[in-house]
Amino acid sequence: MITGYWDPVPTARRLAPPEGSRFAHFGSPMFKGVWADRNWRNVPGPFYGADTDSLMLSRDWAPAHIAYDGGYEFVFRQPVNERETEALLDGVGWELYNGYAMDGDDHWTVEGVRDWWRDRGRVREWAVETGAEWAAWDETDQYSGFYRAHAQGHRDFVAHIDDGLEAYLRGYLYWLEHRREPKPGEALPGL
Repeated sequence: MITGYWDPVPTARRLAPPEGSRFAHFGSPMFKGVWADRNWRNVPGPFYGADTDSLMLSRDWAPAHIAYDGGYEFVFRQPVNERETEALLDGVGWELYNGYAMDGDDHWTVEGVRDWWRDRGRVREWAVETGAEWAAWDETDQYSGFYRAHAQGHRDFVAHIDDGLEAYLRGYLYWLEHRREPKPGEALPGL
């Protein structure tokens, strides 16, 4: 469980592939997502999915961070160390329209995070219902295996909301207020 906050953005900037690499589709930057287009299911933090493609490939590379809503991808768990940041970047790299972004710190506010947390029941309910629907996908359908496998992302999201997300968000609130990681023993703000 996270009891503070670790800023993944410097690591992401260091690890992000240069334009023209296999992860920078058509020579464009890796992160072209726009805050106004972000998926409401993204958990607060620096990374989010906005206008992503519908091929749903990214979870294969970042199953602990990315889930699908049926047509788009979103970040259900922010990375908390270098290894997780690298995994998230690997997943983001497979999104064909470069619809992810890592400028969430420029947009989230303390009140915005608290509002998201107060409304978490809506996203949790969506994840429970969608996960159950996908897990029960008609076995005769050619996409059954795909949807059944990716129902795990919804279950993982629910588990994260129930255990771990609150501690992460308290650390993230500290980051937003002070723009530094909390020192050992410093009190984290409440949600």
